[in-house]
Amino acid sequence: MSPTSPENRKSSALSSWLGLGIFVGICAAACAISSARPVTDAPWYSIVPPLLAVTAALMTNRMLTSLLSGVLVGGWLAAWHVSESVLTTAGGGFTRAGGFFIRAVASPSSQLILLYVVLIMMAIAVVLVGGGLKGMAGWLMRFVRGYRSAQFVTFVAGLLVFIDDYANTMIVGSMMRPVTDAQRVSREKLAFLVDATAAPIAGIALISTWIGYEVGLLGEIAQTLSIDKAGYAMLIDALGFRFYCLMMILFVAVNTLSGADFGSMAIAERRAREEGKLLAEGGELAVALEMGRAEPHRDARIHASTAVIPMVTMVSVFLVSLWYSGGGSGLLANDHAALFRVSVWRDVFGRANSIPLLAWASGIGLATAWLCSWQIARTPWSAMGRAIWIGFKASLMPVAVLVLAWSLKGACEQLRTGEFLAAQLQGAIAPTIFPALVFVVAGATAFATGTSYGTMAILIPTAVPVAFSLDGGMYGTVTILTIAAILDGAIFGDHCSPISDTTIMSSAASACHHVDHVRTQMPYSLAVAAMALFLGYLPAGLGVANWVSLASCLGLCLALFAWLAVRMRRTGADESRLTDDSRPNQPAARGIVNEE
Repeated sequence: MSPTSPENRKSSALSSWLGLGIFVGICAAACAISSARPVTDAPWYSIVPPLLAVTAALMTNRMLTSLLSGVLVGGWLAAWHVSESVLTTAGGGFTRAGGFFIRAVASPSSQLILLYVVLIMMAIAVVLVGGGLKGMAGWLMRFVRGYRSAQFVTFVAGLLVFIDDYANTMIVGSMMRPVTDAQRVSREKLAFLVDATAAPIAGIALISTWIGYEVGLLGEIAQTLSIDKAGYAMLIDALGFRFYCLMMILFVAVNTLSGADFGSMAIAERRAREEGKLLAEGGELAVALEMGRAEPHRDARIHASTAVIPMVTMVSVFLVSLWYSGGGSGLLANDHAALFRVSVWRDVFGRANSIPLLAWASGIGLATAWLCSWQIARTPWSAMGRAIWIGFKASLMPVAVLVLAWSLKGACEQLRTGEFLAAQLQGAIAPTIFPALVFVVAGATAFATGTSYGTMAILIPTAVPVAFSLDGGMYGTVTILTIAAILDGAIFGDHCSPISDTTIMSSAASACHHVDHVRTQMPYSLAVAAMALFLGYLPAGLGVANWVSLASCLGLCLALFAWLAVRMRRTGADESRLTDDSRPNQPAARGIVNEE
């Protein structure tokens, strides 16, 4: 259906009116509640800037414009709150909004975070041009023995390319496609494996392109709430409660090892294995985005070390610097086994200032990537120069979103949005269900907008203060669970969204029809989200240990796919049917298809 068709125009108009109605309704309710329950002098319209950003994003699918509108309206409302004069507000609003932008980038920590994002994107582009990640994928290809192992190796490759979701999708998809094609794995399944090991991995890795962004947002809210924790330490605290990301990893592992599928994915897999049709008929292939231009240079000597050395160097530099910055050397002097204690590393993470260390490590990683691409891959300097430029351009979107997010936070801070919400919701929402509710809201927002970054930017400054209040003004379980729910919900919604960069790039790198990728991936993402909600966030809010939730997820996945595998064999979809070389429409495959 054409985007300009009458049906789509009607649907778009209906969505816009619905979004406008929700916006006006929530504002009216906030005004009424504030009048009936005046527990704080923070104005009710303090919710307008973040609410406007959310509803505008839902209505337009344009995150930058939506965030910008929230900042501008925040400036005008801040000016109105001081003077309540139309003339003063008109001019003062722009001045205050400009002040939010200036303060967002004025602090050294903010500048270092932006530098980190730019440098690491450049490093990834250089490694791509040098063929390093292609070499890593090529090395993994040697471990493929059949249908299931082809999927499992793709899953492992996705785990190893943890440094960035864009690099993950483009490299793993394009490099593993010949292997999965040879074993008659459908393109829809390949695109799912690529997508499921992109953002969920980059979002929980200790060092990745996501870390600087998440640490920046968490560090800002920690200062606002006077939480004596570094942003990186808060990220580590929430790691064990990242139920969607962790459960997606468990789900994909069991799925690939079982060789069984359900829903529309099972139909696609049956078509590929029995008919040899890797793609459904009809549809349009997705197109690669900016990072896809950084392909291996035609003269590059492909070798895995071109990627392994920069990645290991970057992680090592970061960890060693973090250890010394957090006082690890002193702890090691008193306790020679301190290096192997998780509690010690947690304390080190809490004391260290990780932001300059991330920038330092990414700079070393870029320099190492350049040297390896030059000396090992023999990549021309001109090609690496173009890669630097591509990496810089690819970093502009997260940089812009981050600056706008900080600016919106400044507006909310001046209008005391968090104070108003915390005061009104104190006692009105049960702390046990608040993280689960936040997970659903974050997922819906990210799905509609196609960006996890923007969702985090909107919800962290608004939902975390409420959780902090529900914790009794302390950094407790509800606050940690809410942080995890925001980060996880943003990734879940982004994972499902048809307008998400990583979803589109997964389709492009896997040479899959984009609509088919979204259609087949959706049931799997929703299934994992349901497990994260009902086995993760709701029980955790009641005090159930996170390991119980993860063990329950693993048990459910094992039972589900074991049942599906038995059912598949009983219906005759056995591997013995796939070894007949005389089957029509069989693709040119190297090797014999088997189950392993």
